[in-house]
Amino acid sequence: MRGAPGSPADRTGASAPAYLRWGLEAPLPPPPEPSTRPALPARGPLPVVDRVPTRDKVVFLTYDDGAEKDPRFVDLVRELRLPVTMFLTDSVAGPGYGHFARLRAVGAGLQNHTLDHAALRGLPYAGQRAEICGQQRKLHSRFGVRPHLFRPPYGTYDTTTLRAAADCGIRAVVLWRATMTTDLSFTTGTRGLRPGDVIAVPATETLSPTLKERTVRLLRRVQEQGLTVGKLDDYL
Repeated sequence: MRGAPGSPADRTGASAPAYLRWGLEAPLPPPPEPSTRPALPARGPLPVVDRVPTRDKVVFLTYDDGAEKDPRFVDLVRELRLPVTMFLTDSVAGPGYGHFARLRAVGAGLQNHTLDHAALRGLPYAGQRAEICGQQRKLHSRFGVRPHLFRPPYGTYDTTTLRAAADCGIRAVVLWRATMTTDLSFTTGTRGLRPGDVIAVPATETLSPTLKERTVRLLRRVQEQGLTVGKLDDYL
């Protein structure tokens, strides 16, 4: 039996607004037009960023590897119009690239996270270039995209990584200032989200909480701090 108007059953039914169905107390405000966009160098050392210098009240949601292929996550991204960025590893995401085609169709950005998730720091130039350029070719062949952002596996890199990435057409290396597993943790600075923060949502070893559940928890934290979700491609 349906609940009375205003009851929890009624508020989360099929006709309820998307934000209520996904467990949010209020809709996410649309991101503003970017007020700043750092100029990425065409030549020289690549910038390495864990946050974007902006006063816009936005943070950026990024997802690594492609190990979790939760179909409900696609629904979440579509219904809430979340501008998420996926950093894909071929050996992990490759068997399920159809899932990421669906994510791309609902607005997700696809970027480079190497072919095989190798720890790059200390590897020779040829090996690092093969990992990065190889994934550039895979993503272009599969999706027709040419990624301009790169996340090194485990967040480790060296000057050889930056040179190899630049030679593969990468314009910036993206790390993170906050991580969302079961809860939000921070790598540097204050223990709260700030405008411009890049948030990493890594794959988990277990299926609980799911990618969808962790994202909803994260969105609640974003809203509590008066922020919304921006599109990384609009700022880098």
